[in-house]
Amino acid sequence: MDRDVEVVVIGAGQAGLSAAHHLARVGFAPATGFVVLDADARPGGAWQHRWPSLTLARTHAVHDLPGLAFPPAPDDVPVAAAVPAYFADYERRFGLPVHRPVRVTAVRRTADDRFLVQTSDGDWTADAVVNATGTWTRPFVPRYPGQETFRGRQLHPVDYRGAAEFAGQSVVVVGGGASAVQLLGEISDVADTTWVTRRPPVWRDEPFGPDAGRAAVALVEDAVREGRSPGSVVGVTGLVVTPWVREARERGVLDRLPVFDRITPDGVAWDDGRFVRADAILWATGFRAALGHLAPLRLRGPRGGIRMEGTHVAGEPRVHLVGYGPSASTIGANRAGREVARDLRRLLHPTAELLRPA
Repeated sequence: MDRDVEVVVIGAGQAGLSAAHHLARVGFAPATGFVVLDADARPGGAWQHRWPSLTLARTHAVHDLPGLAFPPAPDDVPVAAAVPAYFADYERRFGLPVHRPVRVTAVRRTADDRFLVQTSDGDWTADAVVNATGTWTRPFVPRYPGQETFRGRQLHPVDYRGAAEFAGQSVVVVGGGASAVQLLGEISDVADTTWVTRRPPVWRDEPFGPDAGRAAVALVEDAVREGRSPGSVVGVTGLVVTPWVREARERGVLDRLPVFDRITPDGVAWDDGRFVRADAILWATGFRAALGHLAPLRLRGPRGGIRMEGTHVAGEPRVHLVGYGPSASTIGANRAGREVARDLRRLLHPTAELLRPA
């Protein structure tokens, strides 16, 4: 196997598969022109790790990958089953050269200004790198005074397997996003729950439309263009009031408290004297981009983020980040994959005829 290729794609989730599909469409040869390196043992990206109770009805829409529609499935099918099956079919149908399980440990520049991609299964060299590693492997948990003294269980949604394990307990759920709301609804059926958020939630009675979506994307685009870390879009889009959310609100489950000031051995406390006992704290506090393997390239700027121009790093058109910033959604990932393929064809094959439109 030749480990010297034109493009290495890191990650085989929605963004990585989209990029791979479009690279093939514009003329990069699978296996010799580009490869996809995926850390998981099977197809499915982050979807395969979602908790069992997250069904198709309870998630944001699974957007079609380019060229193949997501097959119809009952609403009660877990996304951890439906999406990996779809991704596996997609890889087979389009003959995408996915190597797994291969964990990328570092990406470095070579003496001749190419890229050395170091992995758990040997090294690759490439002219360009497309990073599509998402966020699932970097759950974020904020720090609060006394956190290390807590005698109960602390976990993140990546660790959550079901509400039954909290039966009869007191659970504090921290976070203002859709995952926090869903897990609160589930756990409250079997446990005493308390919801805390930094800001009051903004509720939306109907799914957010194109205007709200564009506003959210614009905010994230501004952030990455200026070299700031991309933030959450929930503050722009709000939380959609679905029937099961409405039921949870009527039960008082979604009556939130401002975030506590400190953690004690047996609960959480506020400076005004309020105290809530807790057997467990669920940190539904989001994720950060999984970019540690790119550290040798020194891409981060003084503002903590990576300054971007479209899908590529500012000043480095051979390093693209997809599923990052404004493309961190299923629709955004598809569009970013098309842009990556178009840009790399122009960069690496400036005189070649475009075989098929990207």
